[in-house]
Amino acid sequence: MFFKKNKRPGGCISILLVICLLCIGCSPQEAAPEVAGDVGVSKDLIKVGFSQLGAESDWRQANTASIKEAFTREAGFQLIFEDAGQKQANQTMAIRRFIQQGVDYIAVAPATEVGWENVLAEAKEAGIPVILVDRMIEVKDKSLYTCWIGSDFRLEADKVTSWMEQYFKLHDINQKKLRIAHLQGSIGASAQIGRTGGLKAAVKKNNWKVVATEDGDFTQAKGREVTAGILYEHSDVNVIYCENDNMAMGAIEAIEAAGRKAGKDIEKGEIMVVSFDGVSEEAMQLLREGKIACIGECYPAHGPKLRAAIDVLEAGKKPDKLSFVSEGIYSADSSITQVSAAGKDYPVTIITNN
Repeated sequence: MFFKKNKRPGGCISILLVICLLCIGCSPQEAAPEVAGDVGVSKDLIKVGFSQLGAESDWRQANTASIKEAFTREAGFQLIFEDAGQKQANQTMAIRRFIQQGVDYIAVAPATEVGWENVLAEAKEAGIPVILVDRMIEVKDKSLYTCWIGSDFRLEADKVTSWMEQYFKLHDINQKKLRIAHLQGSIGASAQIGRTGGLKAAVKKNNWKVVATEDGDFTQAKGREVTAGILYEHSDVNVIYCENDNMAMGAIEAIEAAGRKAGKDIEKGEIMVVSFDGVSEEAMQLLREGKIACIGECYPAHGPKLRAAIDVLEAGKKPDKLSFVSEGIYSADSSITQVSAAGKDYPVTIITNN
């Protein structure tokens, strides 16, 4: 079992603080503001350092909100939050700061899967459990992290490609005429790896043709930019597989700017857009309008599961090493009510304007 060192100070320090305040004639109301790492703030709180990847998408922002809602002072926590601006180097520095600040737990949403051994070894040496949120990492020593909470990104992709397969067959679309553009997320991220793997498997199985693959970096602006370039080079594109909703929204902007129409009627020249997340209302409205054909849900509210894992550790027990969130699949098209993936059937939630 991974035990952590007890870093929260005891009652004797509290007594010394009171004596110091009396000696300098400072009332509690006149004391300096509470800051991260201040003994007066953290003595009765569980200190959690969280390195968030960034704020690149609606999903990421919802994920951050969930973490902050779960780790409030009222609930007994002091959350030290750092936004890495989508740079792994910033996350490494944040983890080292958390170690220096003597946090009780470290949570991190990793930028990519590799390059974590050294800094996580430092956290382990300090006796601080590390919990991974959202994305996975690739390390030889699995004891460097206590547990992981997140999505099965490959399963998400298999659900979406199953929906695509059924749609093309039900609507008699000649799959030999499919010209797919692939907008990938940040290369090396778990979501990108899983969703790319799912598409590649479906392409191989069905003999689909991918005419362009570009890195859209999970952002709307980059999604719009690379889609504009793809449509200029490949006017025959009729399907765009986007690895998140923000890139899909950017792709739709580029489609319409090029005088094309986003929709499911491929035979009449429309471009089918499929996506992942299902968090923002804008994306869901595009789904209702048929501009996005299908969305594989990626559930962002990891805060409660992260808090539950820490509660288990506080009780001296060991949480599950892997904890997957439950996710669905959305479409406004009522012709497909379930999809099959990994040997199981999953219901499709039909989204309408009613």
